[in-house]
Amino acid sequence: MDQTVSLAFREEGSGPPLLILHGLFGSASNWARHARALAADLRVFSVDLRNHGRSPHVARMDYPAMAADLGALLDRLELPAVRLLGHSMGGKAAMMLALAHPERVARLLVVDIAPRRYRGQQARVMAALQALDLDTLGSRGEADARLAESVPEPGLRAFLLTNLVQQAGGYAWRINLPAISAAIADLEDFPAGSERYPGPTRFVAGAESEYLRPADEGAVRARFPAAEFAYVADAGHWVHAEQPAAFFAAVQPFLVATA
Repeated sequence: MDQTVSLAFREEGSGPPLLILHGLFGSASNWARHARALAADLRVFSVDLRNHGRSPHVARMDYPAMAADLGALLDRLELPAVRLLGHSMGGKAAMMLALAHPERVARLLVVDIAPRRYRGQQARVMAALQALDLDTLGSRGEADARLAESVPEPGLRAFLLTNLVQQAGGYAWRINLPAISAAIADLEDFPAGSERYPGPTRFVAGAESEYLRPADEGAVRARFPAAEFAYVADAGHWVHAEQPAAFFAAVQPFLVATA
């Protein structure tokens, strides 16, 4: 088993501690707006998960490993328990930590993901990123143009290209694309088990998203019996970016609650 990695993070604010966990191909910077707003009441740690952002690259990429990284981060910060907010892959990592170590999670907020398997949602994006020839790339604009055929959504391309960085006169991926690609089946799945997290839990989803639907609620409550659900109108999977004000209204009271 791989050792845990020392996760990079951004810290701001004061009060009860909150960890924010981004989704696949994301980073802590994606959550800067909400982290800043939540820092009015909470001590916020925006975390780069393994193989993403400024955190180390390693071969292993699965939810038990990510949960172990988070536990090690809590130890390093001397935090016995925290509130967790996780989106998509980050939501699964948050759920994994809550199930494995419920005593370390004071409140759990999961954004637009369920503890189940998703079939092939990332195959198109992964293929497009792997097909982009960085050795012949002259600019970020050229990268955007090359991706457009496979990834026609401008917003999604802009999000993916936050991972493209200039390096030694050329371009490189900031994410560990080979490790993520090798692990994509594990990342689309979620470990089975009988563990339950009984603490305060809220699932927030975009009403137009296919990632978390009312049909998932029974399976969610089987492992998170206290779960409540909120669906944000006119939003899809990136609900926090598409409807930021409505999303904040759905998460802030839950995260700052003390009872």
